[in-house]
Amino acid sequence: MKTINETNFQFPKQKAIYRGKVREVYNIDEELLVMIVSDRLSAFDVILPKQIPFKGQILNQIAAKMLQATADIVPNWLIANPDENVAVGHFCTPFKVEMVIRGYLSGHAAREYHAGKRELCGVAMPEGMKENDKFPIPIITPSTKAEDGEHDEDISRQDIIAKGIVSEEDYLVLEEYTRQLFKRGTEIAQKRGLILVDTKYEFGKTKDGEIVLIDEIHTPDSSRYFYEEGYQERQQKGEKQKQLSKEFVRQWLIENGFQGKEGQQIPDMTEEKITEISNRYIELYEQIIGEKFVKANNENVLERIEKNIVQFLEK
Repeated sequence: MKTINETNFQFPKQKAIYRGKVREVYNIDEELLVMIVSDRLSAFDVILPKQIPFKGQILNQIAAKMLQATADIVPNWLIANPDENVAVGHFCTPFKVEMVIRGYLSGHAAREYHAGKRELCGVAMPEGMKENDKFPIPIITPSTKAEDGEHDEDISRQDIIAKGIVSEEDYLVLEEYTRQLFKRGTEIAQKRGLILVDTKYEFGKTKDGEIVLIDEIHTPDSSRYFYEEGYQERQQKGEKQKQLSKEFVRQWLIENGFQGKEGQQIPDMTEEKITEISNRYIELYEQIIGEKFVKANNENVLERIEKNIVQFLEK
């Protein structure tokens, strides 16, 4: 199966390429951004050596549908999806923070809580909580947007404003948008029998100075979902929650002795394991969106992507 590892296109009026862990973003004359979502798989801030068929298409299409489903409450960067793996949007200058919002004590928050901390990013966490318990109200725990090769770091609202990373006026808008998006994401998830546990949003400013939502939202790579059915029973029994996220990849790596630490070897990814991960991503898509996933024709995938982007840019 043909997969997308990296792209090296040269489009008319192209100014630069930004390469993220799984995306490549082409700057077209500081007017448009062309985002190509690859099939690369990252975990523990490491890009794994083999790609996952259709992963990029899945993430791109979930993000597109979620951006459309929230456009009435928060403006976003997206203009069009000229290809299954491509999003084209307005050129934006990103804010250097990720707005993480948590409805439940899970993941990083749970690890900090178990270590004895009762404050995360300057936000108090109540006493007496168990892992995966619901917070009385969702908490916003921002992180700095890491440069290449560095880890994102927790930061408080006070420090973001004091250090001039984001102005107070803009930050209040980011917070309000984050809460509105999480509320809508929670409602969408409930209709699919899911709980939106936590997620992150990224924002930027257009050339006109408008604050807009950028990148992806509510995908299994940026969000954690639980199945709603049986949640309460599992909490009462102290059992693990049934998850719908990239967590299954992290768990497989941990079981095979890899957490991205120095000296650790990435376990061998067999064809069977790659197929299994691809099938799990398809399952995630169908559960989150509530539609059958239709595989793109990936026979000449790079040619297909380039042709569709060029045709769009020539319009």
